[in-house]
Amino acid sequence: MANFSVTKTLSAIVSVAALGAAVSLGAASALAQDKNVTEDQILRALAPEKKPLTRGLSAGPQQTVDPTVAAAESKVVQKFRGRSTRSLSSSEREEIAAIVQDKPKIDLEINFDYNSADISTKSLPSVQALGRALTNNDLKGSTFVVAGHTDAAGGEAYNQDLSERRADAIKRYLIDKYGINGTDLVTVGYGKSKLKDPSQPLAEVNRRVQVVNMENKTAANAAK
Repeated sequence: MANFSVTKTLSAIVSVAALGAAVSLGAASALAQDKNVTEDQILRALAPEKKPLTRGLSAGPQQTVDPTVAAAESKVVQKFRGRSTRSLSSSEREEIAAIVQDKPKIDLEINFDYNSADISTKSLPSVQALGRALTNNDLKGSTFVVAGHTDAAGGEAYNQDLSERRADAIKRYLIDKYGINGTDLVTVGYGKSKLKDPSQPLAEVNRRVQVVNMENKTAANAAK
């Protein structure tokens, strides 16, 4: 009778442990899946702020756009449209970084194969969601900055080259699979110079692709 009781107790312990392991595995799987974003999440992040047509339609404070600033930004965007990633100088990369600060943007944690610019299979859902979002009527026709970033491992020249190749890989995928106009995608690489989490320079969160909506959709494109 005592042996039966011990066996029953051990069986219960093993069952609880197995259940705990299953729950932990499920939680880890869900966490991994959460790294992939949806089309809707990208659309919400990149959607331009809707401004009222007239001051009388809003009771809140109005944010007016300085026409001079808008024209200057548009000029900068046009300068970089169609440029190859590797053709950008350090000062030009910083010029792009300055004008995207207040624009709608999203960071995508896109993994690449080791020491490669090949998009990993597990990150394809995020890239595909990006393709669907950028061809959605709400965003189609705008110019987007696609910026590659690395973590702090490795030298500056190596990481700069890798970030540029990875930004180009995303651009090629969007052109080939979703027919997006290449001149609407301005690619830039920042290597390890703009870590998202400087306190953890080797963390995965730093290995990302940032997409920014430059909000310069023309009336003709908006009507399509």
